[in-house]
Amino acid sequence: MDRAGIGKVCLSLPGATLDHPFGEHHDAYRVGGKMFVMVGEQGGVSFKVSDIAFAVLTEDGRARPAPYLARAKWVNLPEPAAWLDDELAEHFAIAHSIIAAKLTKKQRAELGLG
Repeated sequence: MDRAGIGKVCLSLPGATLDHPFGEHHDAYRVGGKMFVMVGEQGGVSFKVSDIAFAVLTEDGRARPAPYLARAKWVNLPEPAAWLDDELAEHFAIAHSIIAAKLTKKQRAELGLG
């Protein structure tokens, strides 16, 4: 999946927005103001995962701990094009749901997240 494809998937999720807090070469996808996926300048992608997924993905070498965000259980894929689109889309949807679950009830209601 390329940068445009990542954007299409992420922005299709409920309440998702895009901004560029680290400059125009980085895309940060957020829900309720909290980031769930970030595309880097060189095309790699980082996203939030569960504790179990972090262990599995990093131990088997499919992903690496995301720079600066690993302690919050984020992984980085230097080559997202090497992954199946459906698999990446599922990871992004899960990242979105993990972050959305941390929002207040009011924020979730305002974003139409239930």
